[in-house]
Amino acid sequence: MKAATLMIGAMLAMTSPGGAIAATATREAAGTLKDGSVVEAITLSNANGVSARVLTYGATLQSLMVPGRDGKVADVVLGYDDVASYVDRPNYFGVTVGRFANRIAGGKFTLDGKSHQLPLNDKVNSLHGGGNGFDKILWKVVSVSSGPTAKLVLSHRSPDGDSGYPGKLDVTVTYTLDETGNLGIAFDAKTDKPTIVNMTNHALFNMAGDGSPMGATDQLLTIPARAYTPVNAALIPTGELRPVENTPFDFRRPRMIAERIRDGRDEQIRVAQGYDHNYALDKGLTDTPEIAARLEDPASGRVLEVLSTEPGVQFYSGNFLDATYVGKDGHLYRMGDGIALEPQKFPDAPNQPSFVSARVDPGKPYRHVMIYRVSTKR
Repeated sequence: MKAATLMIGAMLAMTSPGGAIAATATREAAGTLKDGSVVEAITLSNANGVSARVLTYGATLQSLMVPGRDGKVADVVLGYDDVASYVDRPNYFGVTVGRFANRIAGGKFTLDGKSHQLPLNDKVNSLHGGGNGFDKILWKVVSVSSGPTAKLVLSHRSPDGDSGYPGKLDVTVTYTLDETGNLGIAFDAKTDKPTIVNMTNHALFNMAGDGSPMGATDQLLTIPARAYTPVNAALIPTGELRPVENTPFDFRRPRMIAERIRDGRDEQIRVAQGYDHNYALDKGLTDTPEIAARLEDPASGRVLEVLSTEPGVQFYSGNFLDATYVGKDGHLYRMGDGIALEPQKFPDAPNQPSFVSARVDPGKPYRHVMIYRVSTKR
């Protein structure tokens, strides 16, 4: 049998105590890497038409299928149809990013008096782990299960000194999907020496469906944050928490993204060529996931709520999608065809003492729990 179609595990279907169909999980081969390693795809599905397909390469959310008010199901995340494209044309579509999501100025940080240098893959900065991060490794499947909540657990060991980061890091990413449309992602890590960790998922969303003609910028965005972190020319936070009031960055009430995305009167819009900024969420750092953002497509009624335990969320409007990436079904991705809403510690936190610390110590594990909650507005 061909590896691409070989079913590695049969459907793990179950029924809930009341007799209703519970969330299920399927596991299959999705392709191979150049060294012959098999990449698997695990699909978590519920009885209401919501399903999430996760690749073991990059612990990647390859697709998220969501029904609209007319019952039509659409894939709401950007990406590729095949594994080879994720390897050969990487652009962080749906991947798990780490060890440190977002930018670190000059790729440098100091911990306990010792300086550490990371690879520079974003001009003068280190971005999303430095170019050889968690998005480019093959994760190990720990478990796949069905029930009231379908569950996938992936693991990876990052050795001491990996891409310049100190400490051996044992990491797990847990995907869960329940019957109400909550796609949970939990990031857990423990280290054997002091280090820094900041993990998130980098899905780009279009609630009208991937490849829709108008992209995502005609959708309504809400971010419950009174302040954001302005950036310098290298897209590194200046350290200021700037009020969003009376600026293009005010999304405290639902607003169409396109309304001011090209407002060149705002210096921050010019610097980032749109939105590529971290918001200081009003909720701050929390023990349980709380709302970080909401995205609604009025036409289809599809709604995404992003919840997280982290204090910030990066809103990126796909500014660097320049029609050189051909995605799913041959879609040519352009600026605004999808937006990222990435819960996280603030960018460059290791070099900004006023920001919430990204330090992780032995015996004090890292944990970030986030939820993509999808629903339909009638």
